[in-house]
Amino acid sequence: MLTAEAICKRYPTRTGELEVLRDVSLALAPGQAAAVLGPSGSGKSTLLNILGTLEPPTSGRVQLDGRDVFALPEPELARLRNRQIGFVFQDHHLLPQCSALENVLLPTLAGAAAADALDRARQLLERVGLAGRLDHLPAELSGGERQRVALARALVNRPRLVLADEPTGNLDRATATHVGDLLAELPAAHGVILVVVTHSESLARRFERQYDLVDGRLAARS
Repeated sequence: MLTAEAICKRYPTRTGELEVLRDVSLALAPGQAAAVLGPSGSGKSTLLNILGTLEPPTSGRVQLDGRDVFALPEPELARLRNRQIGFVFQDHHLLPQCSALENVLLPTLAGAAAADALDRARQLLERVGLAGRLDHLPAELSGGERQRVALARALVNRPRLVLADEPTGNLDRATATHVGDLLAELPAAHGVILVVVTHSESLARRFERQYDLVDGRLAARS
């Protein structure tokens, strides 16, 4: 389970505190997916960063499988982030000097890699339609292909939670539809919890749960 309870996030400014998230709560089980929509600056990426343990909330609690993640010591939190959380960003963040296969394998380099890591990386690239692109550098791939490599990279360590930040924002309509198809298949195919933040109504409609984040507050759509 992923559980966020009464999450608040405030940042200090010269004119006082800026409250970005206000009493945000969310609960998802394995195999469930949620889309979070909202205007730019509404706090969507901040919420994703907190769920992904990249930054702590000002108040509130995030639990993954019953563990309060921000109560963990930093080395243990780093291991959890690496092994149990996969990230897909709007900008794919692939290393330009590494092949598609090498980019997918990067998360396995932190700590002891699974014995089947290489086979899994190849299988994931095949699953996203890139079996013939394993040795290609990012510069030799299209934008949609690079985003599919990033999706495979997010899954290589068999995470419990996958977080996607505007994953189709830089793609043309046809490619965005293809990447959206792959994301929509994730919860059932891999048993993961998926949270996507997006501006795209068409992408959001692919997921069973949809939320609006407005003025720092999260509200479920009926």
